[in-house]
Amino acid sequence: MWVSFQYQDNRRLLQHLHPVAALVYLGVLGGLTLVFAHPLYLLGLLVVILLAIQAVDGLKGWELCLKFTLGMSLLILLINLLVVRAGETVIWWGPRLPVLGELTISVEAICYAATMCVRLLDILSVFYLFNRMLHPDQVLRLFSRFAAQSSLVLSLSTRMFPFLLRELHNLQEVLSIRGVDFRKGTGKERLQKYLSLFNLLLLNALENSLETAEAMQARAFASGPRSRYRKEVFRPRDFLCLTGSLLALFVTIYGQIYNYSTFHFYPQLGYLISNTMTLVVLGIILVLLSLPIIISWGWQHCPYFNARI
Repeated sequence: MWVSFQYQDNRRLLQHLHPVAALVYLGVLGGLTLVFAHPLYLLGLLVVILLAIQAVDGLKGWELCLKFTLGMSLLILLINLLVVRAGETVIWWGPRLPVLGELTISVEAICYAATMCVRLLDILSVFYLFNRMLHPDQVLRLFSRFAAQSSLVLSLSTRMFPFLLRELHNLQEVLSIRGVDFRKGTGKERLQKYLSLFNLLLLNALENSLETAEAMQARAFASGPRSRYRKEVFRPRDFLCLTGSLLALFVTIYGQIYNYSTFHFYPQLGYLISNTMTLVVLGIILVLLSLPIIISWGWQHCPYFNARI
């Protein structure tokens, strides 16, 4: 299950975009999830992100993001209902608590919490898509000429979480083969078993870090001008994806300036569709962000299109 978070070359177009085009596309998706507070826009972005994840054959691993979001949604809803008192459409008056005051539940607070849960799912899905689309070495090659040390830290950090999860799973299997059962025993005994497991994981991580340092030293890292083994080619598909991402960003700025893509939760809920321009701006943004997905579909099913793009 944890392997699905790592980059796997499934021979999909989105995985073979130029790193600049891929990073701009992912950056626009991530930026729009933070800018938009409109429920329809956040749901539309979620649909586009899911289509992109499907285009890289990664829906199976995305289920973990969904489960995590569902668990966090309860916490977000609880905190929002306990703290926020700005909503005017109160549907339940509760008792007066010592610190929080009178407990009230409003429609505005529920809708705001639900929208924030969708935003959380959008953000997690964008990071998951980043792991599925871009190999860490591509990011390292892209930024190494400008900030070699920072790009190396970013590349190693991107690899660290999936690598540690895989190592944790492997160590747990080895200990299980040797007779260690993590499901049996008292709470204290199980805690000691898991502590020994994490100690082994720490030692293994330190050994791997030493091996990485030795490999970097053997390849003369930071000893002089950096050479390049391969050169990324900017193709027509990269230009189309980059153009679509930038146009979607400009349309977003236009919609935010004229309040076509804004939404107010407090003190009363605004209209989901205040005018026709709300749907027009949303449709344009979704079509522009779906351009790489459409190109990927054509690249997958049309040999002539594959050769031309």
